[in-house]
Amino acid sequence: MTEIETVTDEKWNAIIHNDVSYDGTFYYAVKTTGIFCRPSCKSRVPNKENVLVFATAEGALKRHFRPCKRCRPNGLRLPDEEWVAQITEYIDGHYHEPLTLSVLADMCHGSPYHLQRTFKKITGISPIEYIQKKRFAKAGDLLMHTDKTVMEIALTVGFPNTAHFATLFKKRTGSSPTEYRKTAGTRQGGSL
Repeated sequence: MTEIETVTDEKWNAIIHNDVSYDGTFYYAVKTTGIFCRPSCKSRVPNKENVLVFATAEGALKRHFRPCKRCRPNGLRLPDEEWVAQITEYIDGHYHEPLTLSVLADMCHGSPYHLQRTFKKITGISPIEYIQKKRFAKAGDLLMHTDKTVMEIALTVGFPNTAHFATLFKKRTGSSPTEYRKTAGTRQGGSL
C-alpha cells in the first residue's frame, strides 16, 4: 500500500502559495475531485481536510487519483474522455448549483476555453447545454411525479427565477410547466 504523507504546515503553505520550489518533492491529491497536482498548480486552493500528500506521482496514481489537466504532474495527462466523464459526473451531482464554465474549469483543473472545446468534441454539446439538459430532465420528472409547485421545481433544479425557468421550459418542450404536468398522464417516458 502506498504511504500517504502528513500534510505539514510547510507543505500546506507550498500548496496555497503555489510554490514551484516544492515541485518534485511531493504531490497533493484532492479527495473530492479525484485529481492530483504539483504544489505549484494554479488551481483553486482545496479544503485542507480533503488533501492527501504523496511523495511521488506514482503513489497518487496507485491510489486512483488522476493527473491534473492544468499542471500536468510529471508530464502525465488525463485522457480527454476521462476528463469529460469526470466533468459530466460532477455536473450530474451538482446541476442544481450555479454552474459556469469557470466553476467547472476550476473544479476539474483546466481552462474554461479548453473545457468548452474538449467537452463539445467528446459529447457533441457544450457543458452549458449538458447542464440545461440535465436540469430540464429532472424538472420534467418532478412535474410528472410530484405535486411540488413550479417555483419549488425551478429552485430544485437550479433556476432561482421561476419566470425564466418557465420561458426556457416552454421553449424546450413546447408547453409550459403547468401544461406539461397536465398532460403527464398521456406522456410515455419522453425525454426532454
